[in-house]
Amino acid sequence: MNEYIINLPAFQLTQQDFFIRLLVTIGIGFLIGLEREHAAMTNNEKSFAGIRTFVFVVLLGFIAALLYYLLAPWIYGVVFFAAVIFIGVSYWITASNGDIGGTTEFSALLAFFLGSLAFLGFVELSLAITVIVLVMLSAKLKLKAIIGKITQEELYDLIRFVVAALLILPFLPDKAMGPYQVINPREIGWVVILTSGLGLLGYLLIKFLGASKGILLTGILGGLVSSTLITWVFAKRSRETPEISANYATGVLAASTIMVIRVMLWVTIFNGALARSLYLPLGIMLLAAAGITLYFFMRHKDGKGKDGSVPLGKPLNLQGALIFGLLFMVVLVLISYTNAYFGASGILVSSSLAGLADVDAITISISKLAGAAVELQTAGTAVLLAAICNTLVKFSIALWAGSREMRRFVLIGYGVIFLAGLVGVGLVNWV
Repeated sequence: MNEYIINLPAFQLTQQDFFIRLLVTIGIGFLIGLEREHAAMTNNEKSFAGIRTFVFVVLLGFIAALLYYLLAPWIYGVVFFAAVIFIGVSYWITASNGDIGGTTEFSALLAFFLGSLAFLGFVELSLAITVIVLVMLSAKLKLKAIIGKITQEELYDLIRFVVAALLILPFLPDKAMGPYQVINPREIGWVVILTSGLGLLGYLLIKFLGASKGILLTGILGGLVSSTLITWVFAKRSRETPEISANYATGVLAASTIMVIRVMLWVTIFNGALARSLYLPLGIMLLAAAGITLYFFMRHKDGKGKDGSVPLGKPLNLQGALIFGLLFMVVLVLISYTNAYFGASGILVSSSLAGLADVDAITISISKLAGAAVELQTAGTAVLLAAICNTLVKFSIALWAGSREMRRFVLIGYGVIFLAGLVGVGLVNWV
């Protein structure tokens, strides 16, 4: 089985590898053909390709790649051209009968190349592409339903985000400048794209999933956009329906749980060394927040009340993201200034104050400076203090705007999170 079928300087293939790749190829054709044949039967349509045809198509691509090495490279082009002609004729026949969709035909072309990729040994790549193809093919009805709900404003905002990410960001200068040489336009652009993209993702998730899933799911998805917004909205609604204040408190705590996850995400993206030192303390905060949220949810999951949906606002808030980018830049300079003139104590004070307004900007800023201008221990303490101060702000909002019942629940919930944060600060400084 280990004898070579092909043994060339640029490509080798043993008998064992040949049969393994052949089985993978057959499996790919079977899965795509199964989906296409099932879709045709479900919709009572006729399709030129089912399970057997797709297996033949991927095998054709497999054999064409084999002949490329055994006989001559031009044979692959001839076989591919013949497959294109066959698929093209099939499309012409179906289109003449009024079916102008070309999904199955394009799937057959992809299947041909997937067979070739599998032969060449790119098994993981061919399987990954197969999964993508299957997801896109099977999601036809869901995609149509989603597209039908997209408004013109949402479409334009999605296009604006793509333009900003692909046509503006790559051309920003990638060099340090400004006070203390800590301002990098490309990095600030990344911050704007990440924050606006996170807001757009949260908006879409809330629109298509949140309203029908109840207060807990809305709190989780809303936490992607702003846990402070969720706190404000649910606190106000708890006064309208105090009998389900526990459910609203659960949504608020769920959003705060996502806030801790966001902090972990930013630190991981911008500073791996700092992230490794904060995984344990942030993990304690995360477990505390998730645990108290789950406790309230399980205890009050049978509560009845109004839908916990939140006002969506704008799909893409680029203006807010730009303001956030400026805030990030100001915080970056402020931290460098306090570090230069006041040392570690100045950074901790500025981080605590910045966390009162927004935890993301200070987290990213500290992460960028940690290990270089700021010691890792000081940076870790600053990130945790910012998260704790942000938690105190949301706690204050819930106490001021929420019902009496909600105040009791958030006092317990945020009390647990706050104590977990203090434990985290202790771990960073004394362990």
